[in-house]
Amino acid sequence: MRTLLFVPALIFASPTAPFAAEEGATGLQKPFPALRLPADNPVTAEKVELGRLLFFDRILSGDHQNSCAHCHHPDLGFADGLPRARGWAANGTGAARHGGVELLRNAPTLWNAAYSERFFWDGRAGSLEEQARGPITNMEEMGKPPGRIVGDLEATPEYATLFARAFPGEKSSPVTFDNVVRAIASFERTLVSRDSRFDRYAAGDAQALRPEERRGLKLFLSTETRCSECHELPTFSTSDFHVIGVPDAPDAAPDEPHPEAEPGRGGGPRGAFKVPTLRNIARTAPYMHNGIFKTLDEVVDFYRDGGGRGRGLTVPLQDERIRKFELTAEEKADLAAFLGALTDESAAPSIPQRVPSALPVVARADASGRASPASLTPEPAPEVRERPAAVEVHPGESIESAVERAGRGGTVLVHPGVYHESILVVHHGVTIAAVHRGGERPVIDGRGRLKDGILALGNRFALEGIALRGFRGNAVAARGARRVAFRDLTIEEPGLYGIYPVSCQEVSVDRCRVSGARDAGIYVGQSEDVLVVDCEVSGNVVGIEIENSRAARVFHNHAHDNTGGILVVLLPFLPSKAAEATRVIGNRVVNNNKPNFADPGAMVASVRQGTGILVIAADRTEVAGNEIRGNGTYGVAVASLRGLYPQSFLPGGTRLDVEPDPDGNRVHGNRLSENGRDPDPRHLKESFPGCDLLWDGSGRENGWHEEGATAFPGTLPALPAGSAR
Repeated sequence: MRTLLFVPALIFASPTAPFAAEEGATGLQKPFPALRLPADNPVTAEKVELGRLLFFDRILSGDHQNSCAHCHHPDLGFADGLPRARGWAANGTGAARHGGVELLRNAPTLWNAAYSERFFWDGRAGSLEEQARGPITNMEEMGKPPGRIVGDLEATPEYATLFARAFPGEKSSPVTFDNVVRAIASFERTLVSRDSRFDRYAAGDAQALRPEERRGLKLFLSTETRCSECHELPTFSTSDFHVIGVPDAPDAAPDEPHPEAEPGRGGGPRGAFKVPTLRNIARTAPYMHNGIFKTLDEVVDFYRDGGGRGRGLTVPLQDERIRKFELTAEEKADLAAFLGALTDESAAPSIPQRVPSALPVVARADASGRASPASLTPEPAPEVRERPAAVEVHPGESIESAVERAGRGGTVLVHPGVYHESILVVHHGVTIAAVHRGGERPVIDGRGRLKDGILALGNRFALEGIALRGFRGNAVAARGARRVAFRDLTIEEPGLYGIYPVSCQEVSVDRCRVSGARDAGIYVGQSEDVLVVDCEVSGNVVGIEIENSRAARVFHNHAHDNTGGILVVLLPFLPSKAAEATRVIGNRVVNNNKPNFADPGAMVASVRQGTGILVIAADRTEVAGNEIRGNGTYGVAVASLRGLYPQSFLPGGTRLDVEPDPDGNRVHGNRLSENGRDPDPRHLKESFPGCDLLWDGSGRENGWHEEGATAFPGTLPALPAGSAR
């Protein structure tokens, strides 16, 4: 009897069971999404073994030349080593594969496909079963009709036995094309990669990564490179589709949308492709949907240059996070080293010695030119502390080292002085607080060279009393965390953002002062339950920005001398699809007339000089009790997202993936004066006047009650009686 392939226990268990009761060991250890297991295709060991044999058997191709493994080879990271896959009548393996039909796109890896929501580069398949049907029956790939497949399998006695074992109790013959794809999908669901050296580091093994890999991790998480905003932990992917401007391959036909691709993915806009996983990325070269980049260095250079736009291409809807950044040779090497630490092929199956059809099995592939996971010489384990520690830091010492010594639940007390470092906080429950002496406070200075000041990934993080300045990305950020607090911070010239919590819950930003950000001084994105209170923001492009967030309270802040004071906005093509229930109460929004100095292509580059408060596409925003004075273009504007994304700008039948109009917003009881007296020329070109209150006429149930204010249009919908809080 044939020995059955080992099926990992996680296939049969709840995939999030290790994380259900408590948070991860560190903020890097995120729960994997649920494995997508169809009700009509439960995974069994017998089904997996059948799927493995079918995967490697040429019997599924019309010319008996190719198997699934020819394009998804285990020696090549379950890709094929070619820029673009070769299908019908091709010969050979890996880089030596030649002849036959060259397809338009690169063969994506199958590692962790079990976690995906959509399949193919354009997302046209919604399950592994649906995906498996395509290449087998496509006449340019394996090209074999289902009826012929069933006939050949039924004529192979060993397969008849294996199908009966894998699909017992079926009333008719279990050898069906539906069962072929069910078995292959079951096999592919065992290709799970989640035990890399990065995973061990995330689980609390501080020695699992080398110093250069830890530096690369910081770069990966940086808001200047922004790698992790699309390649999210723990899968290092998302279910989203983005335009990044990858150029057409000069030696291939132009890549046109697949006729079956859904609108908003490969069907439009042209150039929007699925975010691939970075796990085992060092094994799956070449890269991008058309295989245009041979090495990871080329990929990093492409992003560093600002994507397609940065290379002079016209790229409508290029993701606004793809911007130019600087990277030294050492930083590039560090980033590549970290990506290598994502390698884990421990669940790779064995290639069968033979298959039931007796056709030749795919040859081993030459993977000698591909990176292999580096081994580590174990270092002594750090001291394990039984309870949180308070660690003091003095000038000349490392704050990050103190954070590591303090560990989970620890407190780091920073004495006055100047510190030059970038700090990654992965533990939960960490507090970093200033020791005040004679009115002095500690300063973390990036000297215009470091990417970020502090990035916190752990829950219950607090930062208090610190000054930060001179960074290229963010002064301080938190990502994917619950209960984070920033108190009494002074931030100057922070780079893109001063304070940047994203994908967080229970956020407090209290008594902070931020100036000089070329995006937003205080930015809160894709978060919920937020309080921004008693802060001062000046000299930024945007003072305070609440983006795609829920239940934010912006109370008693002073936003002055920015390009725009306060923004509440819903943007498309982000994981969070809503912006609602923000309250902007009791703020001073004064003289926000600074010329816009944002990065070209950034959303905030469109903010008009002289903007007071701007609500775009957000719902149920309340703007009340604020002093709004001296903003040259307008005091408060409520507008649709369509102004940022006009239909003429949306190619290929693209639809916005969020509801673009503002609904249920209330503007009342503000003190408005001297607004609209010197409008931005771009504003005037759009035929809008300067005024206190501006509405573009979009949305439903929006209401105003502002006596004596200048407005466009002249009459605004009245606030319903009793609707003000």
